[in-house]
Amino acid sequence: MQPIRQGDVLLQPVPKATGQKLAHLTLAEGEVTGHSHRISNGEAELYEREGTLFLRVLSDTATLTHEEHNAIAVPQGDWLVQIQREYEPEGWRYITD
Repeated sequence: MQPIRQGDVLLQPVPKATGQKLAHLTLAEGEVTGHSHRISNGEAELYEREGTLFLRVLSDTATLTHEEHNAIAVPQGDWLVQIQREYEPEGWRYITD
């Protein structure tokens, strides 16, 4: 499987999603706009381990949506959720929507 990108969210395939199961399917929330990258269709689970998110898609596909981006079909499997960062003189920071 190939990595999948939607805006500042990157999904990388991993052998197994592990961690504490979360009660929501929001991968990232915009700090400026309030928009969020979230699973809106399909069966999926989101896990958190030591500050890192993992997505497990149980159905054939799950739909990743965001108000400012095209919806993306994420294939069945386990995914590492990464948020793009950028460097500033003060240090690295996460990109804000």
